[in-house]
Amino acid sequence: MLKKYILPGCKLELQMVSQETELENQGERKRYESRVYDVLSDDRLEIMMPMEQTKLVLLPVDSECDVYFYADLKVLQCSARIIDRYKANNVYILVIELISNLRKYQRREFYRLSCALEMGTRPLEEEEIEAIDTKQGYLVPGLPLKRSVIVDISGGGLRFVSSQKYEVESLIYCHYTLMVGKETKEFNVVGKVLRAQKVENRQGGYEHRLQYINLDNVDREGIIKYIFDEERKSRNRDLK
Repeated sequence: MLKKYILPGCKLELQMVSQETELENQGERKRYESRVYDVLSDDRLEIMMPMEQTKLVLLPVDSECDVYFYADLKVLQCSARIIDRYKANNVYILVIELISNLRKYQRREFYRLSCALEMGTRPLEEEEIEAIDTKQGYLVPGLPLKRSVIVDISGGGLRFVSSQKYEVESLIYCHYTLMVGKETKEFNVVGKVLRAQKVENRQGGYEHRLQYINLDNVDREGIIKYIFDEERKSRNRDLK
């Protein structure tokens, strides 16, 4: 039955529920991207061991996670437990056991697409912050922007690298463009910095994680459409 919905190569995301990390204290659980390696039975899967900055992440056996599968433009979710890890055919494998039923998940906006997209950023002015607090949505036009690069994006936020470090909890303005369908669309969004840290092995670079603030539903759906279009293109290339 599981093979009817999940196939080898299917992208997935693990959200660890047993780790007490700084991110959890900020309301964001640790997430890892991976792919299905093989379906062993109706409740067991082999998945590729996730990586962070070219390093394998050795998730502990017996830890529990929420798993989100991205299959045929649907998001399927379940809870799982890591029951084994090993190396097979030069691939590092985790074996996970499903401990809940697989169900359709509606919150597509959090899925993160790895990318490299140009973006302009700047801190919000005081009057802009006050306008957001009163839900007026006012932005001062024409202010200079700092060059940044988006390294992953979702309907709920993004991760970007910049030579400027923005403070955690600060609000920043972001401007970038995406190809949505057959049109190039500009996005002018405001986000709150959830995390900021130096980029390893890079002088003067800082990585930030950003959560959108008061994002318009039309813009959110446009971002989600872009992500799923890019994911479909990637899957089609993998099949060739």
